[in-house]
Amino acid sequence: MAKSGHFKFDGGATTYILTAIFGWMITFMTFGLAYPWALCMFHKWRSEHTLIDGKRLKFNGGGFSLLSLWIKWWLLTVLTFGIYIFWVIPSLNKWVVEHTDFEIDSK
Repeated sequence: MAKSGHFKFDGGATTYILTAIFGWMITFMTFGLAYPWALCMFHKWRSEHTLIDGKRLKFNGGGFSLLSLWIKWWLLTVLTFGIYIFWVIPSLNKWVVEHTDFEIDSK
């Protein structure tokens, strides 16, 4: 199968590893409370290195805007003995997509 000419990813291992280490550190040091911020850091990194038809993506989500949803999802998952996770994953993906846009060209 041929590669798409519409999509390009230019991220590297060094910036990914640094982002991942920092994300794990803040999550671990806050006993998981800062996980929404770590998740946003990862999606920001991924978006900043993704181009679609030459347009770079920009992730504008933040940890505070995800925190209340994260707490709600966590509680519902615990109360339903893990069953609610099947709703969390699509909801999280929806949230990420809704907070991703094309970077505005400043030229």
